[in-house]
Amino acid sequence: MARRTRALALGAGALALGAAGAHVWARHIEIHRYTLREHTLPILPAGARTVRLLHISDIHLMPDQDRKLAFLRHLAALRPHLVIDTGDNIASAAAIGPLGRALDPLLHRPGAFVMGSNDMYAPSPKNPLRYFLPDPRPEGFTDTARDPDLPTQALREVLGAHGWADLTNARATIRLPGLDVELTGVDDPHLERDEFPRPVPAGAGDVPVLRLGVAHAPYRRVLDAFAADGTDLALAGHTHGGQLRLPGIGALVTNCDLPRSQARGVSAWDGMALHVSGGLGASPFSNFRTFNPPEATLLTLRAQDRT
Repeated sequence: MARRTRALALGAGALALGAAGAHVWARHIEIHRYTLREHTLPILPAGARTVRLLHISDIHLMPDQDRKLAFLRHLAALRPHLVIDTGDNIASAAAIGPLGRALDPLLHRPGAFVMGSNDMYAPSPKNPLRYFLPDPRPEGFTDTARDPDLPTQALREVLGAHGWADLTNARATIRLPGLDVELTGVDDPHLERDEFPRPVPAGAGDVPVLRLGVAHAPYRRVLDAFAADGTDLALAGHTHGGQLRLPGIGALVTNCDLPRSQARGVSAWDGMALHVSGGLGASPFSNFRTFNPPEATLLTLRAQDRT
């Protein structure tokens, strides 16, 4: 009996040490392992030039996160043709200045953005178990009438200072050499702020066209609307790639109604390509990740193969 008790105690101790080690890894190591993911998508019209699209999302910046700021500055070395930011940039009003300085080289390149909930409302502690509910938001949840408590307009001005298009329930066109990029964006679906913008007459030019859909949270209704609108590629964030992933299982939650298998990376949705960024950060109240390092993504878009 004494040996069994001692064995049980040793086993419990090992489990405790394992759990503590996992917590240290997730909280102090993996959350800082900034990663660049790369994918190639053959979705451009025949004859179009290759486009390097940088997708950034869910930075959740605090002003003292020096390693994250250094990674953001490094992304300019990729020299993307187009930058898309799918929101949740800040976790504090004081982060707007450091964010603008870190992104400045990218802000001078063609780009566009939408806002996420944490660009409007300061983060607060939450019970992590709520994310396992079918809808983790409180019953009757809506923030369409509540005024933001973060300086959202100041953030909007920083992101748009050098020409990035604000796609808040709006459309825009960005002209790249030999390619028109037609963008459709919505305000944050997680806050029920999305209003799909009205269609605009198609152009009559001979320039190839790429149609992008941009949203913070990849709710099914929004993805369905993008697909029905003729979108070639939809871009979103919000899920943090599940934030806590397990080997062989992947994401446990998505914080929306997107299937867990599509919580991160490239997939397909009703005939269009979909890229969901795992994001570069997390709430300061749950600043950890497992099997899911923070990321930005470089998407190389090339012409479709001729058949």
